[in-house]
Amino acid sequence: MSEPLATPVVAERARSPAAAELSRWRASPARAAVLFAGLWVFGTGEALLVLSALGNSPWTVFAQGAAERTGLSIGVLTILIGALVVLLWWPLRQRPGLGTIANVILVGVAIDVTLALLEPPDALGLRSFAMLGGIALVALGSGLYLGTALGPGPRDGLMTGLHRVSGRPIFLVRAVIELSVLAAGVALGGTAGLGTVLFALLIGPGVQLALRLLSRVPSVDL
Repeated sequence: MSEPLATPVVAERARSPAAAELSRWRASPARAAVLFAGLWVFGTGEALLVLSALGNSPWTVFAQGAAERTGLSIGVLTILIGALVVLLWWPLRQRPGLGTIANVILVGVAIDVTLALLEPPDALGLRSFAMLGGIALVALGSGLYLGTALGPGPRDGLMTGLHRVSGRPIFLVRAVIELSVLAAGVALGGTAGLGTVLFALLIGPGVQLALRLLSRVPSVDL
């Protein structure tokens, strides 16, 4: 996911390392609400991509493939994979925050709740709408939770950690991670297709647009 441009809490980055570390774990009620809402919207968007059956995001292709093999739900696998990825941060010396832990839990829960409440559409037009709406919601959710600056998501932390350790360009590190996860997910039986391609092309610009638009909204006390 792209780095935030301007956020309501961009001043946090100018603080001392100790203060910045503490700020990732302390959130006002409003800031926590924005975080939780963003992650729920993110998970809802991922579920819409699943319902479209036109191709998931790479990590959800992997979670769906693993779900097919284990009998667990996509949401549960999303949680387990997220927790495993955070454990991989340890040798990379990445530091989590409240947002990291919330990301691991809420996205998976939102996926399962949405899949339980909605029926997969039959018509291609509705499936296409679900696919594009899913991408838009993932972008909006990303903008909301990134704007709280409460710690990176599991996958973003892995990306930045590997970038720092390897010295490789961040776009290359991200591409290798995403393609590896996608290939593993397809091998396990996850759904990849047009939605996967459009997600890869649109999610970066979508997150940037969401962050720009959200930065213009009169801020509450985050």
